[in-house]
Amino acid sequence: MTSEPGSKQRGDAEAAPGAGLMVSLRRFFGHGLEMVQIRIEQISLEFEAEKLRLFSALIQSLLALLLAAAALGMLSLCLLLVTPETWRWLTALVLGLLYLGLAWLCWGRAERQLSQPGGAFAGSVAELGRDRNALEP
Repeated sequence: MTSEPGSKQRGDAEAAPGAGLMVSLRRFFGHGLEMVQIRIEQISLEFEAEKLRLFSALIQSLLALLLAAAALGMLSLCLLLVTPETWRWLTALVLGLLYLGLAWLCWGRAERQLSQPGGAFAGSVAELGRDRNALEP
């Protein structure tokens, strides 16, 4: 009779390590999937923020461009009407070169503003790098 409880305890002891391993594996994969889900959500949020930032900048730029073009046209016309007729061609040339230089300057500033170090998803790339470093032995 005493052999039955002992054999039962040995069976439980043999089953426990296998069950513990499965529980640990499930927990490990569960944490891994949770980490992947969090990173995907973070990338999604960064993408939304970047999209909104670019759309807002585009709308503001187009509005500023429209208003600046209207003002520039009116001011140029007024300046040409005030200038004596013999100097109008020179005034028009100077205004054209001035506008060309300002346009080139604005283009360079727009390029610098839109080029971010690390790209649009720099935060996600850094987080994934930290995750990779944490998993390395």
